[in-house]
Amino acid sequence: KRTAELIPLCHPLLLTKITVSGEIAGNGIIMRSEIHCKGQTGVEMEALTAVGISLLTIYDMCKAVDKGMEIIDIKLKSKTKNDLA
Repeated sequence: KRTAELIPLCHPLLLTKITVSGEIAGNGIIMRSEIHCKGQTGVEMEALTAVGISLLTIYDMCKAVDKGMEIIDIKLKSKTKNDLA
C-alpha cells in the first residue's frame, strides 16, 4: 500500500485485495503476490513491489547466515483486467 511513497510517478491506489505468499524451493524462496483494485489503473507496480520488499526482508533476516544470497528474476507473470460492471 506504500508503493507511491517508494517509486516516483506512482500514485496511491485504493487496493481491495493484497496477497503475498512464499514457498521454499530447492535452495531458494519463491514469492508471489496478487493485488486487486477497483480503479481504472493497473496494479503491476504494487505486485512487483510486494514481492521485492518481501524478498528484501528475507535477505535482511538471513544475511548473517548466507553472504552469497541473490534476489533474481522478479517479473510480472500475468495481468488481467475485469470490467467494472
